[in-house]
Amino acid sequence: MTSNQQRPRTRLSLRSNTTVHYGSLSSEQPDSDASSMQTNSISQKRSYIAVAVLCYINLLNYMDRYTIAGVLLSIQNYFGIPDSTSGLLQTVFICSFMLLAPVFGYLGDRYDRKLIMIAGLIVWIITTLGSSFVKKSHFWVLLLTRALVGTGEASYSTIAPTIIGDLFTGTQRTLMISFFYIFIPVGSGLGYILGATIANATGDWRWALRFSPALGGLGLLLLVFLIPNPRRGASDNKGGATMESTSYIEDIKYLLKNRSFVWSSLGVTAMAFVTGALAFWTPTFLSRAQIKQGLRLPCKEEPCNPLDSYIFGAITVVTGIVGVFLGTYISKQLRVRLPNADPLICAVGMLSSSPCFFIAIILAGTSIPATYTFIAIGETLLSLNWAILADILLYVVVPTRRATAEALQIMVCHLLGDAGSPYLIGAISDALLKYNPESSHWDFRRLEYSILLCPFIGVLGGLFFLMTSLYIKEDRKAAELLTSVTQNDKPEAVEDGATATKSQLTEDQLPQ
Repeated sequence: MTSNQQRPRTRLSLRSNTTVHYGSLSSEQPDSDASSMQTNSISQKRSYIAVAVLCYINLLNYMDRYTIAGVLLSIQNYFGIPDSTSGLLQTVFICSFMLLAPVFGYLGDRYDRKLIMIAGLIVWIITTLGSSFVKKSHFWVLLLTRALVGTGEASYSTIAPTIIGDLFTGTQRTLMISFFYIFIPVGSGLGYILGATIANATGDWRWALRFSPALGGLGLLLLVFLIPNPRRGASDNKGGATMESTSYIEDIKYLLKNRSFVWSSLGVTAMAFVTGALAFWTPTFLSRAQIKQGLRLPCKEEPCNPLDSYIFGAITVVTGIVGVFLGTYISKQLRVRLPNADPLICAVGMLSSSPCFFIAIILAGTSIPATYTFIAIGETLLSLNWAILADILLYVVVPTRRATAEALQIMVCHLLGDAGSPYLIGAISDALLKYNPESSHWDFRRLEYSILLCPFIGVLGGLFFLMTSLYIKEDRKAAELLTSVTQNDKPEAVEDGATATKSQLTEDQLPQ
């Protein structure tokens, strides 16, 4: 008798060679992950509680992200900074978030996901709180702390959806993902409202940055005690064999060959560009529109009028809830008859929201109520996509690649999307300042001309989702086939780590 350490591990591989490929299955847990995996099934009640906790933390993440936008006028007055420098506050946050996402994606596919999220949440709480104590002469410190906030959020946003994917499957997964992603617009809207409210009540914008860390402490406790650590692919394999991971290079190669993933990621990038720019600049833009119309005076000292942050925040919350649930409902109804329904819904959302935003921007100089109406319609149409996009990634990518896929998509969509769009809009606005530097009318117009870039990027995103619809059926079938290989397909030979199975299923034989 040989010991377990001496005996070759019996595993099912998608290829008959010495390399363990993604999508391979093992009858044992990988040694390095054994301590972090749960062997017993997780009850439905605990799974629902886990989703509730993850939604709560997601809410806090997005509240914090857009609190800065809600008090931007006060920050500009406090530090005496122009539009382009103001845009850097969002850009540095997104850049650190983007650059660290692949790191946490790699870790999330291989190590204890719960511990990674706990560590990230601790970093987020400390740095967010620290950013509220910056002195007037040290704007660069505020930039640094906002960059570090992205470190904590990268760990959570990359990993949390994969845990939901391992707790649920089918329509239940779609519904739970919908609940999770609905807190993107809800949290964003509350960020504007609470940030402006707290700054107005205290007379100091810095207190707005101290609210979410306090709630984050509760989130940390809930994360520690209530979040399970499901086995990767648990819901897909239904308690069967365990899917193994391989090298990061193979991970990336697989994802780059997955056409649905590539095209949908480009669509998400265009969506991130639009939402990032509009979310950051809309309250300031609408404030300048009202100054231009003579409806209010320019803000010279704190606290600045928070009305636009209130209204825009409320619109974002309501339209986010309506849009996400409407998109989920339409997807559920159409999927049975139309296999590529999801990317088509996303394409419709992007292509139809773009003219709404274009009209809203044009009308801002003459009619604020009409502007808010078209913004509400555009945000509702854009919010159709949030949950559907997450679901697309989960069903076209096998479980052991999902954290890496989330991370790669986050990196690309932020690198080419909202990492630069707030700064780019501000930079264009500043470049136009020289034509009439002393006019409040021109302050509005130069920002208006800058923001008009967003609807055109939205149309481009819609075209990317139309491309996704051409490949989604085949790529989903390929992921299901890779995941469905079970322990019943027993190996016929095991020699020096090489394996051969009865089916000899390879990735090259799957739909491309």
